[in-house]
Amino acid sequence: MSDVLHHECGIALIRLLKPIEFYEKKYGSYQYGLSRLYILMEKQRNRGQDGAGVVGVKIDMPPGYKYMDRVRSCEANPIQDVFNKIQEPFTGEESKGKDACWAKQNLPFISEVYLGHLRYATFGKNNIDFVHPLKRSSNWRSRNLALAANFNLTNVDELFDSLIKEGQHPRNYSDTVTLLEKVGFFLDDEIQNRYRLYRDEGYSKQDISPMIEKNLDWAGVLSKSSADWDGGYAVAGVVGHGDAFVMRDPWGIRPAYYYADEEVVVVASEGSVIRTAFTVDDTNIREIKPGYALIIKKDGSVSEELVREPKKRSSCSFERIYFSRGNDRNIYKERKKLGELLTPQLITAIDGDLDNTVFSFIPNTAETSFYGMVKGIQKYMVEEKKRQIKAGRATWSEETLSEIISKEPRVEKIVIKDAKFRTFISSDDGRDEMVGHVYDVTYGAVKESDNLIVIDDSIVRGTTLKKSILRILDSLNPKRIIIVSSAPQIRYPDCYGIDMNRMGEFVAFNAAIALLKERGMQHIIDEIYRKCKTQEGLPKENYVNFVTGIYEPFTYEEVSGKIAQLVKSDRIKAEVVVVFQTVENLHEACKENSGDWYFTGNYPTPGGNKVVNTAFINWMEGRNERSY
Repeated sequence: MSDVLHHECGIALIRLLKPIEFYEKKYGSYQYGLSRLYILMEKQRNRGQDGAGVVGVKIDMPPGYKYMDRVRSCEANPIQDVFNKIQEPFTGEESKGKDACWAKQNLPFISEVYLGHLRYATFGKNNIDFVHPLKRSSNWRSRNLALAANFNLTNVDELFDSLIKEGQHPRNYSDTVTLLEKVGFFLDDEIQNRYRLYRDEGYSKQDISPMIEKNLDWAGVLSKSSADWDGGYAVAGVVGHGDAFVMRDPWGIRPAYYYADEEVVVVASEGSVIRTAFTVDDTNIREIKPGYALIIKKDGSVSEELVREPKKRSSCSFERIYFSRGNDRNIYKERKKLGELLTPQLITAIDGDLDNTVFSFIPNTAETSFYGMVKGIQKYMVEEKKRQIKAGRATWSEETLSEIISKEPRVEKIVIKDAKFRTFISSDDGRDEMVGHVYDVTYGAVKESDNLIVIDDSIVRGTTLKKSILRILDSLNPKRIIIVSSAPQIRYPDCYGIDMNRMGEFVAFNAAIALLKERGMQHIIDEIYRKCKTQEGLPKENYVNFVTGIYEPFTYEEVSGKIAQLVKSDRIKAEVVVVFQTVENLHEACKENSGDWYFTGNYPTPGGNKVVNTAFINWMEGRNERSY
């Protein structure tokens, strides 16, 4: 993606089902669990680089021994920093030659349960206080709760107020602290109710604690905790005595995958990383169902239990287009299909002139959709060859026939990204000029008579196109530059994971506004503002997305045409065309992941309509602040 978007967070949970000695004997190290966790987290580093953290829980440690360890970091390379800190105790002389039993008793993080997290900060400052996993501490094992999540909620203010009404005094106003305290409140309530029950049945306090641990009703705790959460989430938790869980929102917005066998249970935000870390067949990797929680008890039993009524599935399509790693077999196929489905629009954009068209891509995440685009063009050319051969086969020479049959798309690697390039200039003007050098181009592959088609996976702001990519592409002197987005026009804020929440950030929105003003339709902007203002203060369930009215007067192609004008500076000599994927093609390519609110404004939760309403009001009133 040429416009930088920060990713959703990533989670990783491992539960070793055998004694640690088993893994030492079979795999050669009592750090087997730690090494698998490191791979899971490194392979998901695409999901967030602002912070990382790990919690380890040792099961059945005797009193007086530490059973829950945690380390977090918000340094420049947080994953490496976290695991460097974890490894420090292992480098001493006293640990050399010791076995798994000794290591569990004497070294931190030699555990049966691990919870890891990678953070991108969408709420709260990026300091260590907000880095997951967050933790509640107690002298009772079952009350020690650590939580890590990939989520965004639209109604943190409501949830925070509900905690205050229950008599709590949360230490921070942040989304994660609010979630932690919500789950913690109902966990405390469940423990207290069970304590009273067992006490009244005559059990001693010493007997009651293990009974509580064994019989905690996690489905009930999580159902009550999440009853009023509005947004997308995959929330993972571990408890001091050894229970663990991962629950998923009822719309299936945020992803969560798991694998289980007789040795291990593992959960991650992406299925492909589980396959990589544990070398397992990905046909055995499953999604946690929307509205369900995967619950792993201390005794190793695993169940998937309903905690919220599932809603219409709205899994984030941006996961498929861009965020998730492309080595997942289904995501790879979907990205190729997205590229292939663009064929009719591209043929129109070049007036059918394939002989004078070069196809390329913006590195690196658009590469897979590029392969699909080329496949689509190849299919089109095969049909054209068949048509021409049928029409002229009686009169053509062998040379003419050979020329027709040998035609192929002209494919070149035009844009090269210098991943190590960093600018040292901080002023805006100078920095823009330096940023232009992040990309290089291949000279000599394009002629002045050529169309140059370059595909990107999505276009959000269009700033990198204008300030960098179009400039360097134009240096090749093509007659026409066609920028292609394998995603549809991004028109609305996201409030469930991606950090896109200000209307003025979207080039599609700016294009529609420009069209309204050019055509004397300013009254539409003012009328939508008035309607949005009348909704302020209403319950979120009563909000309507009136912002869709900004786009209604125009065709999809009109908005694309205005975007092309906005991203083309006066310095660009070539004609510039911008082609976007259609929403219909998106759904055809990504059939199981229909979440498209950033393209259509169809938010799956009522809080989404409140967010887009607030974002538009903020834009109208000149407030550059978050909309949720």
